Amino acid sequence: MNSSDLSSLEMIRKFIESPTVSRDSNLELIEYIRDYLAGLGVTAHVFKNAEKTKASIYATLGPADKPGIMLAGHTDVVPIDGQEWHTDPWKLVEKDGKLFGRGTTDMKGFCAIALSFAPLFLERGLETPIHYGFTFEEEINRVGINAILDGIKDFPVRPAMCIVGEPSEMKVVVAHKGKKSIRCRVRGFECHSSLAPTGVNAIEYAAELIAFIKGVSRDFSDGTHDEAYDIPFTTFSVGVIQGGTALNIVSKDCVFQFEFRHLPKDDPEDLYERIIRHAREDLEPRMHAVHTDTGITFEIMSEFPALDTDPDEEIVSVAKRLSQQNDHGKVAFGTEASVISKHGRIPTVVCGPGSIDQAHKPDEFIAIDQVVKCEEFMHRLADSVCES
Repeated sequence: MNSSDLSSLEMIRKFIESPTVSRDSNLELIEYIRDYLAGLGVTAHVFKNAEKTKASIYATLGPADKPGIMLAGHTDVVPIDGQEWHTDPWKLVEKDGKLFGRGTTDMKGFCAIALSFAPLFLERGLETPIHYGFTFEEEINRVGINAILDGIKDFPVRPAMCIVGEPSEMKVVVAHKGKKSIRCRVRGFECHSSLAPTGVNAIEYAAELIAFIKGVSRDFSDGTHDEAYDIPFTTFSVGVIQGGTALNIVSKDCVFQFEFRHLPKDDPEDLYERIIRHAREDLEPRMHAVHTDTGITFEIMSEFPALDTDPDEEIVSVAKRLSQQNDHGKVAFGTEASVISKHGRIPTVVCGPGSIDQAHKPDEFIAIDQVVKCEEFMHRLADSVCES
């Protein structure tokens, strides 16, 4: 990287060296962004959570009476707990054409590069505004983007379109799957294992429900596919299970967590109701026949909608022009883009540096050539929205 790239590099360094694990506060980084923009004469809006421990930030560069383009991303990162890193995850390390550090790819790299271009955007004079929207808790429940969307809903002018810079190797993504994650609690009736038929085994009924979920998953894998996705069908996965106290006791409780990641065409509520209906109509009657104080409950842990932006939307052609791509794609992982599109009613695509293959892993990195491509993207953006 040459000297002209230093501002991007140093901004990435600043972001990485401000640990913002989702469970912790991100206020230090948000305050830095606010102060940095204030130094450029830009007033930012900070939207805090109820506990005042985390915040999202929104700012407009250029004329406030025009819609413009929002560049969006999240400031939080996943934990490093249990991971074996070969570099300090909270220090930016350049080696072998890569920048190592937690969040380099997912997705502080994009946010930092976008912010580092603020002086250039302002210096060249913006005819069309650029909005920054940087959020908290994307990695948990995406409440941070809702804080921005709720905060700006009554603004006289809102963004006309949005680019979320999640890692896509600077390819334009118009669609991704939605997700619903659920905690299921099975309450049985315990007894000595020698009297098993007089009890209700929570683990066994949980296993029956898990087997049903697996069957539903098989229906989708054998059904209609959308080959534009790497995994071209709706998927189900059981990730955590706990239950039982001893081998010689029929288990009273079993708790498991499952999720499904659905194509835009598949209604998540229909999928959820299909599982609940099986529990209510098949499993619970058999449980109640043995003991009435038994049952199955479901709790939604988190959810986000699928993204399905019409390829004919203006933002798609804009993003293709800026990234110099001729086509667009679809991905399995989820982003805030779907919330911006559905909740905010702002046409949105995903286009950002780095590969999702590096996200959430030890020794996370972003290739320097991806940083350069993102910088070139920002220069083309300046050419398209600035006076000079």
